Amino acid sequence: MNDTAAPDLPFSTTLEVRDRCLCLSAQRAARALARRFDAALKPFGLTNGQFSILMSLNRPEPPRISDLAPFLAMDRTTLTAALKVLERRGLVSGTPDPADRRNRRLSLTDEGRALLARAVPA
Repeated sequence: MNDTAAPDLPFSTTLEVRDRCLCLSAQRAARALARRFDAALKPFGLTNGQFSILMSLNRPEPPRISDLAPFLAMDRTTLTAALKVLERRGLVSGTPDPADRRNRRLSLTDEGRALLARAVPA
């Protein structure tokens, strides 16, 4: 056990971070925007994250997960979990990549494309 006490962090530091920290401000702004977009997309049964995934699939050639993850700034595990929800809803489908059958190519289903088209104006 370490007998050294942690240094006190004065409340004034908390106030300074609250008022001047770009990291905290950016996180707060991102959460506020996410809530607004979630509210706008709720009538379509989508979250802002699901909308972003569906929009990223609206392209001429079906992408691989490894193409989508960096584009969406998501790790592959999180993206895979989110895609499973969309696949169960029938909005996204995956097919083996003809060039490398270990990978899957992802595309919007007709239902996914129609939902996305209805949600875009929101």
